[in-house]
Amino acid sequence: MTNHWIDLRNSDCILIMGSNAAENHPISFKWVTEAMKRGAKLISVDPRFTRTSSKADFYTALRSGTDIAFLGGMIKYILENEKYFKEYVAEYTNGAFIIADSFKFEDGLFSGYDAKSHKYDKSKWAFAKDANGIPKKDKSLKDPRCVLQLLKKHYSRYDLDTVSAVTGTPKEDLKKVYELYTATGLKGKAGTIMYAMGWTQHTVGVQNIRAMAMIQLLLGNMGVAGGGVNALRGESNVQGSTDHCILFHIWPGYLANPSTKWPTLGDYLKRRPKSKDPLSANWWQNEPKYMVSLLKSFFGNKATKANNFGYDWMPKLDAGKTYSWLDIFDEMYKGNFSGLFAWGMNPAASGANANKNRQAMKKLDWMVNVNIFDNETGSFWKGPGMNPKKIKTEVFMLPCAVSVEKEGSITNSGRWMQWRYKAAQAPGDAKPDGDILIDLMKKVKYLYKKDKNAIFPEPIVNLKWDYTTNGTFDAHKMAKEINGYFLKDMTVKGKNFKKGDLVPSFAYLQADGSTSSANWLYCQSYTNKGNMSARRKREKSGIGLNLEWAWCWPVNRRIIYNRASVDLQGNPWDKEHPVIQFKGEVKDGKYVSKKWVGDVPDGGWYPMQNPDGSMRKDTKYPFIMKPEGHAHIFGPGRADGPFPEHYEPMECPVEKNLFSGQLVNPAAPTYSTDMDIYKTCDPRYPFVGTTYRVSEHWQTGVMTRWQPWLLEAQPQVFVEMSKELAKMKGIKNGEKVIVESARGKLKATAIVTIRFRPFKIQGNIVHQVGVPWHFGWVHPKDGGDSANLLTPSTGDPNTRIPETKAFMVNVRKA
Repeated sequence: MTNHWIDLRNSDCILIMGSNAAENHPISFKWVTEAMKRGAKLISVDPRFTRTSSKADFYTALRSGTDIAFLGGMIKYILENEKYFKEYVAEYTNGAFIIADSFKFEDGLFSGYDAKSHKYDKSKWAFAKDANGIPKKDKSLKDPRCVLQLLKKHYSRYDLDTVSAVTGTPKEDLKKVYELYTATGLKGKAGTIMYAMGWTQHTVGVQNIRAMAMIQLLLGNMGVAGGGVNALRGESNVQGSTDHCILFHIWPGYLANPSTKWPTLGDYLKRRPKSKDPLSANWWQNEPKYMVSLLKSFFGNKATKANNFGYDWMPKLDAGKTYSWLDIFDEMYKGNFSGLFAWGMNPAASGANANKNRQAMKKLDWMVNVNIFDNETGSFWKGPGMNPKKIKTEVFMLPCAVSVEKEGSITNSGRWMQWRYKAAQAPGDAKPDGDILIDLMKKVKYLYKKDKNAIFPEPIVNLKWDYTTNGTFDAHKMAKEINGYFLKDMTVKGKNFKKGDLVPSFAYLQADGSTSSANWLYCQSYTNKGNMSARRKREKSGIGLNLEWAWCWPVNRRIIYNRASVDLQGNPWDKEHPVIQFKGEVKDGKYVSKKWVGDVPDGGWYPMQNPDGSMRKDTKYPFIMKPEGHAHIFGPGRADGPFPEHYEPMECPVEKNLFSGQLVNPAAPTYSTDMDIYKTCDPRYPFVGTTYRVSEHWQTGVMTRWQPWLLEAQPQVFVEMSKELAKMKGIKNGEKVIVESARGKLKATAIVTIRFRPFKIQGNIVHQVGVPWHFGWVHPKDGGDSANLLTPSTGDPNTRIPETKAFMVNVRKA
């Protein structure tokens, strides 16, 4: 989230799309309700009429997988009706940048596409640069090669008739949503988006979010109170887990995972592009400080310049290869893995194409299942269709503690790191994850030291591993390690520090090995002043920043890119809800002292302009993490194009894409085993399927399916369908039916409602059904199995998140 939960109350218009916040994120909806009390409008766009929809001022439906068509129509509406915030777009985004002649778009493909590899040559999407190597700009926004004009040309095809024919959304509803939301493009107004898995789990998931980010930039809604692009994370610490590198391609703090492309630390640190514009913060010039401090955290005094601070010991990804969920299970199915730790996960139920995942586990030698209850993964070998006598996999179950049985921090969707305390003792043999990890690595280190012939022992035996007190994992020690230490007596920025002092913020980290930090973004979270995440002082007035409640990365900044919330002279666009404001002393029309008030500013430089209108040279552009210092309306870094383009899901009910001749995302991954089957316009699978959650269950249900009161409320898997579809198929409410796709089938209870309604797509009636994904065969015995038996092995080309929100199925009586 660029903003945070409480900030939702400051919004004038809230669009909830790709999310059912009222049901799945009820605490967030508290602040939506508060905004509505203050006059905000709520828009719900969802294939199904949900509890969120029931509270909305305006609801409309769209077919799953057509969000870019819907949002592309809004971009066209904004540009043609000049609803965009011109000064914001010209000064703070790359809307004024001139694009090189090598960039083109023809019939669904951007320039640089290689059909054989299914990849783009992104060098074709470059900015035109002047003699100094700085991107050329036209702040009048009229040059035909400037981003804004290219954007207008790109979305000129997204007229109401075509968008309606693709999405199934009535034209009058499209226009109503566009009118309501684009009214926030005025000074003093703000609109926000709340999205979740309904946007991410598609072959165009990243571009769904890019499209909305572009709308927010066009309307000037980034950096402001009540604005932003706000991801609703599915668990209380999903944000924290991604911050600390739970994903294969990153290290803590979103540093890139080392690759064979960068064999040495020097290669790694030279890889990033640098802007030649003196007003660019070139933020990633600080990466050597973050990287070396991380390596010092890993290896302590064993990390020296001679071994590149331990970089030489770290595993490196093979260049050009991905190690995502889909790829791991594809390789496992091919027999290329010997073991698996399934830690707090249930891939036999949670992963796309779950039958393939289950078959893949048969080919392992061993598997360790770390969880609170038995699940479909730990017991896969005795599940449906399995013969235990023919399965070689040895499974170990390690019972672990639940969240309230251990102390530590969680980081919520709004990036707030909040400390929580142990409320109960874990039962029986269950241990907190930290203790399991400590014991495991101690044993691994012992074995490596014992074996004189151990292969490449350095990263194991040299790993610093001292996070215990009295033999058990100490969350405070780990939190301090994450924050980082000074490793010698030193003076930084005029302040003196002793060896062992905690680093006060990432601005003090060094690239010479004299500081450590296990995550630069969290440097300031636990300092000599104490545990910042344990603070509990509420704000009594203001816009809800609550700067002394817990701690927020980076450097306690509650709204990121907040210097875009002010004009060039540092005055808030929205004077009623100022995020920051410049209060420096003025002399002869010039600022002569620095003073920002409000939130922690995104860089403490002077404003871009003096009160007399003269431009300053001792400042920086506000979007400091981008090389050029400007937000990306034109995004040249994505795998599938610099502008979002509508492509149909890998499985879809239509034979033609009305926007181009390219039916599906040309960069989307597919797999080629006998269990990877994709069907489009196959009469055996005529209905659009999607998955979703219910309030009574959590993820694959491992925590909730064992609770009798929750199971009573939602006892078994169901398939929800419209009255029209039920009548056509002769199905009555409550009857048992079979839902099947090209990959698997599922027995479910039919729930016939008015929440789904047929769509009119390209002149034809298209039905959609939905299945919750919380169930599995282990418990209860009559509860059904996973919805992911139906979903395909494909996903977004940037993230590889599986496409579980749009696929094709059939429904018939059991």
